[in-house]
Amino acid sequence: MDTAPATPTTEPDTDASAPLPRAARPAAPPARPPVRAWLQPPLIALIVVAAFISCYVGLARSPKPHQLPVAVVGGQLSTQVQQALGASVDVHPEPSGAAADQALKHRDVVAVLTAHGADGLSLNVAGANGLSTTTAVENVVSAYAHGAGTTVSVHDDVPLTRYDSRGLAGFYVAFGVTLSGFVLAQNVLGLSRLLHLKHRFTLMTVFAAIAGTVGATLAGPVLGAVPAPFLPLAATLALLSAAAAFTTKLLGTFFGSVGIPLATLLLLTVGNSTSGASVGADLLPSAARLVSGVLPPGAAVRAITDLSYFGGAHALVPLATLAAWAVGPALLVWARSAAGRARSRNA
Repeated sequence: MDTAPATPTTEPDTDASAPLPRAARPAAPPARPPVRAWLQPPLIALIVVAAFISCYVGLARSPKPHQLPVAVVGGQLSTQVQQALGASVDVHPEPSGAAADQALKHRDVVAVLTAHGADGLSLNVAGANGLSTTTAVENVVSAYAHGAGTTVSVHDDVPLTRYDSRGLAGFYVAFGVTLSGFVLAQNVLGLSRLLHLKHRFTLMTVFAAIAGTVGATLAGPVLGAVPAPFLPLAATLALLSAAAAFTTKLLGTFFGSVGIPLATLLLLTVGNSTSGASVGADLLPSAARLVSGVLPPGAAVRAITDLSYFGGAHALVPLATLAAWAVGPALLVWARSAAGRARSRNA
């Protein structure tokens, strides 16, 4: 007895090569592209390369000390040094060597100058402040000693760790973490049609915690280049990653395709070049000094150095700065999204 063929229970697969309906097809580019399409991308790229070279090469070309904080023991020597060196140093008179040493180890000053009678001058520095800052203070004090007809001996009371002899580890760590947050946010901006805002925020927040942990592990226990306590260092780097990610997200949300170049200029170019790691903050031009500790990379470098060598004496302000750069942009993006939803409901 013949049996009837079984009836299929599922629909046949759609032919992937079938042409899209007219409404679903992407619009074809215009036959004659607008001038903006030709000019905007190369113009933005030229601005970025010019800013990058100007900041990194220009700031390091001829750094000059400005108000280097130096503790000087003794009222007479303090007056003589301030008169001789002028605006190059900011003299902090100290009544005793112990008080001056305390100021040096708490990063209130970058060096301590003491007179030793016929033996000349003794200059105690904190090499952890970076090679450029240490070299600058040694040069200006040596110039003073030469003019005064005496000698100066230099001692490093807060040296850098052996695996960071040039004091650049903090710069590279901050640059890498900033870059990772920037790249993540750049990708998240393209996921707005696939992920709700709360999911994108969750993704960036979780990534920041992971990036901070990975960065602290590599820079600290693995490579030994950043001797900060692990948990405070991981928290600092997590805040930096969140600050970079949410700031990039903010700029991309408000300015569209131009937001990514703006984030590149703000964080990776100006922020990192003025961070005070490769060129000490007291050696930067006045405009660069104003933004040095305000932008996330500069705040992170200060926190990393404080936690690594100075017991976190001044870490609170840079950590608060990083938190503000993470929370502030997140709130602004959320507020814009909430306002958009309200307009849609009322339309």
